[in-house]
Amino acid sequence: MAFSSYSCKIAVLKYNGGGDWYANPTSLDNLIQFCQANLNMNINPIYDVVDVESSELYRYPFIHMTGHGNVVFSISESENLRRYLMAGGFLHIDDNYGMDPFIRPEMKKVFPELDFVELPFTHPIYHQSYNFENGLPKIHEHDNQPARGYGLIYEGRLVCFYSYESDLGDGWEDADVHNDSQNIRISALKMGANIIQYVFTN
Repeated sequence: MAFSSYSCKIAVLKYNGGGDWYANPTSLDNLIQFCQANLNMNINPIYDVVDVESSELYRYPFIHMTGHGNVVFSISESENLRRYLMAGGFLHIDDNYGMDPFIRPEMKKVFPELDFVELPFTHPIYHQSYNFENGLPKIHEHDNQPARGYGLIYEGRLVCFYSYESDLGDGWEDADVHNDSQNIRISALKMGANIIQYVFTN
């Protein structure tokens, strides 16, 4: 599956289980605008919503997934997501707080043979157009834990990046949603842009 950043679309993953997959409704709009303005990426300004089991999944080089709670993948959904990722797709999971105990076992259904590994701060995803020498920025505080970036690596390729204890998506939202400082929001947007740029160039 070969993707180009030119006029491509990205999407939010809609999943079952009752978790709020629709959280942060303004975040991708703002991230796309930031990428367009600062990295000259030609991403369609309208993102889509795609079901885990849909054949439409394969239209998108980058799928974003977020939420606060429960996630459930059926067998067929797990198999479809696995095929998508093996074929060249990429999944960014952003824990919006409360997702961690649910997403880890569900991703085990997708890749039983893989475990999330914490990516070193030297990983290229932290050093695209913007350098993050200490890894993921900390956007929102929850449990007094550092932000951590985990990955699933299939046959040498990073197929899934999981941002934990960071809340990047909150930082991408409109300024009046969380009243974050401009510096915090820009840091989140820069890291999001790095993720997308990494996906489009690897």
